[in-house]
Amino acid sequence: MTADLLVHNAYIYVDRDWEIPSGWIAIKDGCVLAVGDSSNEPEAKRRISANGRLVTPGLINCHHHMYQNLTRSFGPVTNGTLFEWLTGLYPLWAKLDADTVYLSTYVAIAELLLGGCTTSMDHMYVHPKPFLIDAQFKAANEIGYRFYATRGSMTRSVEDGGLPPASVVQSEDVILEDSVRLVEKFHDAAPGAMNRVALAPCSLFSVTERIMMESARLAEKHDLRLHTHLAEDPEEDVYCQEVYGCTPVEYFERVGWATPRSWVAHFIYPKPEEISRLAHAGVCTAQCPCSNMMIGGGSADLMGLRAQGMPVGLGCDGSASTDSASLWLEARTALLLGRYKNGPHSMSARDALDAATRGGAACLGWEEIGHLRPGACADLVIWQMSEVSLAGALSDPVEALLRCGPATAGTTIVNGVPLVENGLPNLPNLNDVLKEHMKQARRIQRLNP
Repeated sequence: MTADLLVHNAYIYVDRDWEIPSGWIAIKDGCVLAVGDSSNEPEAKRRISANGRLVTPGLINCHHHMYQNLTRSFGPVTNGTLFEWLTGLYPLWAKLDADTVYLSTYVAIAELLLGGCTTSMDHMYVHPKPFLIDAQFKAANEIGYRFYATRGSMTRSVEDGGLPPASVVQSEDVILEDSVRLVEKFHDAAPGAMNRVALAPCSLFSVTERIMMESARLAEKHDLRLHTHLAEDPEEDVYCQEVYGCTPVEYFERVGWATPRSWVAHFIYPKPEEISRLAHAGVCTAQCPCSNMMIGGGSADLMGLRAQGMPVGLGCDGSASTDSASLWLEARTALLLGRYKNGPHSMSARDALDAATRGGAACLGWEEIGHLRPGACADLVIWQMSEVSLAGALSDPVEALLRCGPATAGTTIVNGVPLVENGLPNLPNLNDVLKEHMKQARRIQRLNP
């Protein structure tokens, strides 16, 4: 059989336990047809040489807030705590509409592609206008990107004892009705799908108990995944004790979320016994090392969680907290942070890459991504670095990927289609989108034209 595309002359990281020092990947109909060594290369309609560079599965972003790239590095809140940062930015985010969400999603995906990310979720929890997630799918589908939207929500405004203004929260009925609408319109559970939907109330302190419980019920009914922030900040513990009379994890369990459907973001401040309970229940975690360090709120112990049986993926988190969206940078930072906290023998580059691939796939409950075994989605990256950065790095290209650098995607392929080539995005509308994005960012930030 003739392949649609052959990537060859590559060092291939196929999966956590399979590497081919000099090999090829054959792609057909958006899937990996076969992999092999330098002998017996199959016929293909198109051939791309990696020129001896490292090829890995596309990285997976399992926690993000794409709309926040409209307020990156916003001066008045750059040095605040998490709660100070949120309360300072909520009034700006109240200006979001379908057009600005489309623009921010398009820009976010372009940035993620350049950092080697081929699948991303997005946690869209601010809804000052309707149909914002529809605008996200529009951008993702125009680009041809594998996108996992999560229907976020908030019900508790300042008037109800929460943090956000009333302009960005919604009623329980509106949230639940729109959740069902989005699932029926966009969710595709088939292998190799490009569009999926999960349910994602923002946090335990921003929605009612009914939303948490009804989201769990809808997830069971429609076979969906669940996502939220959990144990992110010590103030969350204080809030939960005052309002619910328990810890955040205990409340999470009480509302029916301690199931294999759930993955949570951050998970920095649980008690040791709580980690064990959620790991046993099948819950996964998204570590966001750059954002957590930027805000100064600590970070999850990636290898410690894995040692207790909890799958851990990586996330960029909001583009207004980490101020960038590179999964390569998150993987490198996870490696550095893990070794800094637990010693040089505690974590390798392969551990970090595994979190960025298989760990992310586990969070999203998606078996066909995060590896390059035959039958997997044809999502992969040919990495590039300057010759200066790689000078002397001869023995182990996987370690070099995260220890040397900076690295970017020379080629990013999603669903068998190159979306980045020669280090540049194949997105013909990108320049126009960037111009309009700048205009809208200035409006939202109250800056003069």
